[in-house]
Amino acid sequence: MCGIVGVVGSRNATDILIQGLQKLEYRGYDSSGIFVTDEKNRESLVKAVGRISALQEKIGIEVNGSIGIGHTRWATHGKPTENNAHPHTSESGRFVLVHNGVIENYKELKTEYLANDHFIGETDTEIAVHLIGKFAEEGNLSTKEAFQKALSVIEGSFAFAMIDKNDATTLYVAKNKSPLLIGLGDRFNLVGSDAMAMIRETKEFMEIQDNEMVIVKKDSVEIFNQTGEKMERAPYTAELDLSDIGKGTYPYYMLKEIDEQPAVLRRILQHYYVDGQYKIDEEILKAIQQADRLYIVAAGTSYHAGFASKAFFEEMTKTPVELCIASEFGYNMPLLSEKPLFIYISQSGETADSRQVLVKTKALGYPALTITNVAGSTLSREADYTLSLHAGPEIAVASTKAYTAQISVMAVLAKAVGDYIGNIAASEFHLVKELSLVATSMVAVLAEKERIAEKVEEHLKGTRNSFYIGRGEDYYVSMEAALKLKEISYIQCEGFAAGELKHGTIALIEENTPVQAILSHKALAPHTRGNIMEVISRGAKVLTVVSDDLANEDDDIIVPSVHPYLTSLAMVVPTQMIAYYATLQRGLDVDKPRNLAKSVTVE
Repeated sequence: MCGIVGVVGSRNATDILIQGLQKLEYRGYDSSGIFVTDEKNRESLVKAVGRISALQEKIGIEVNGSIGIGHTRWATHGKPTENNAHPHTSESGRFVLVHNGVIENYKELKTEYLANDHFIGETDTEIAVHLIGKFAEEGNLSTKEAFQKALSVIEGSFAFAMIDKNDATTLYVAKNKSPLLIGLGDRFNLVGSDAMAMIRETKEFMEIQDNEMVIVKKDSVEIFNQTGEKMERAPYTAELDLSDIGKGTYPYYMLKEIDEQPAVLRRILQHYYVDGQYKIDEEILKAIQQADRLYIVAAGTSYHAGFASKAFFEEMTKTPVELCIASEFGYNMPLLSEKPLFIYISQSGETADSRQVLVKTKALGYPALTITNVAGSTLSREADYTLSLHAGPEIAVASTKAYTAQISVMAVLAKAVGDYIGNIAASEFHLVKELSLVATSMVAVLAEKERIAEKVEEHLKGTRNSFYIGRGEDYYVSMEAALKLKEISYIQCEGFAAGELKHGTIALIEENTPVQAILSHKALAPHTRGNIMEVISRGAKVLTVVSDDLANEDDDIIVPSVHPYLTSLAMVVPTQMIAYYATLQRGLDVDKPRNLAKSVTVE
């Protein structure tokens, strides 16, 4: 969601901040701002509503310094306005702060400590910086002491980066439940919400853990825990290249990431299939073998990837699998089995809904495995085991290659467990061959972009509502396909089990209602065909996405067939392109849909 970038010790702080904020645009935002200063107290605070380009237009050559903080805001408290945009200042103007997260007790803090303060905006962040100022200036405390005192009374999720104008050599940083990293440079240091914001400047990073405060200078980084004890921590090198996060010749990241999916599948095999063996830590295999039930905890697209993985995972591991919506499960935990294992699926590894479940299941003593695209992320660090997606950075808000990578890595894991326990079904499933065929199927579909664009123009032009239908695995693809279409094109779309239409939803079908039908399951396709006829007889116009072994001559989009376990991987690709072209044809921003964020870091 919101994004933070900061730098100390650079002669070109403004450029670093703007470049960093641009790399954080994928997280979603509605306003932005920067503050820069230097040791001669030449300072500038600039804010703007809208895109980073609007902020850039307001920045003149005089806006520069050796230290600075920047922020992209996704509104939670208060509307998207310049007054509510970050950075925020204390009552006296001495302290300047940016913040990600939600301060849960901001009203109580305002009443108890700040009743006489004047506030410019409506944000919880402004409460935090006023509080620090109050403690420093009325309590005769050092900046570090005032910051620590404020942290001790603030409740909720936060990542803070702060500058004291009286000391233009230091960044004050802290986090709890919200991602933040330190970037290590040569005679300068950085802070950012993720590595991509800083990768142009450095590949060396240092993690910050929850409830830690960090003092960052140009040539030193000091980390303190909640009790003020100094912590030692080794840096790490990010396996990320600046070229990975560029669009290249593509007009949008989403299209680039759709096209990258066959390569992602091959990369996953390169990492996890070595010398004829599946390279999964034996401790993970043992943990799954010993579990009597697997609980997949996820949100959004990752939740759909869990559904797409359920059938083959149960077949390979001989262990029941339950799907859990993270935001519901943490507060409505059902009766658990005796030996559960929790699998957390998350593109970013920072999903707040999933993390609150992880915290609770860890407290109960249950083992956890995280499957994520971001090494060193919170869910990765805090789980017992981690598997990487190896999908490369995903920038577009609408997830595509991360979804296919999640299903693929789950397939690798299921196959490895099946082989480990001696399951005959696993020994007969030649995953390397089958994933290679999926990659080939994807390539064939991706070559049909112009035809798919034409079909979308005919089928979805001008519509407000739409439905996806399917059965079995095709129903799970329908849920993901519907999410993609509505989140970027704003077409109201729902994915339904095709047989459920006549149990109520068919009442919504009227003349020219678009329905997209997915058919890849031999036994279920005839039933879905029957449902297609039901909606056509009520006026619907239908677009079919069909595997080639089940296709008729009047079907619309034909997908080369793959193994039944992996049909979700093949069938989802044309639906991603349907969403892409529906959005493009409406003149909307494919990569940055309104109101949405890439990483949902608050509950």
